[in-house]
Amino acid sequence: MGCRVLGSADLFSQGSRRRLMLAMDIAFNHNHVAIRVVDYAGTLRWYTEKLDFHVDLEWPYGDMQLAYLSNGTAKVEVLGGATAEPQPDPISLEPTFQHEGLNHFCLAIEDFDSILAELRARGVELVGEPFFVEEINCNLAVVKDNSGNLIELSAPRPGIDR
Repeated sequence: MGCRVLGSADLFSQGSRRRLMLAMDIAFNHNHVAIRVVDYAGTLRWYTEKLDFHVDLEWPYGDMQLAYLSNGTAKVEVLGGATAEPQPDPISLEPTFQHEGLNHFCLAIEDFDSILAELRARGVELVGEPFFVEEINCNLAVVKDNSGNLIELSAPRPGIDR
């Protein structure tokens, strides 16, 4: 982690005071994404049965029940219980682009076709058809969980060098 100098200075003026501010470079690692759900138990069941997530930790928070789920380096925090309004059920991607806020989260996968076949066999609902985005050289598919949260699945297309 390095530092850089921010501020202003007139290096050619003898009377100017040099004002400097040191700023630290900011680096992030992804920790988790949180989803708010009405059906807490159903959501834990959906993520464990459909996507092979594991329940790492559960705890109460006020009148809600929270859980951390993980699969590999992917982590999801489930905020469940209490009163919440269910979100509209997305049947295609286009209407979801009409609103501000979190649209989806993305999980990286390796074998695109095999994983999609397995998810279909497990009854996971796709939102639209899988597609390829040339600019990022990735096959993409979008699924929705039991609460309608969108999850993008992304895999690099093999055999194309960029």
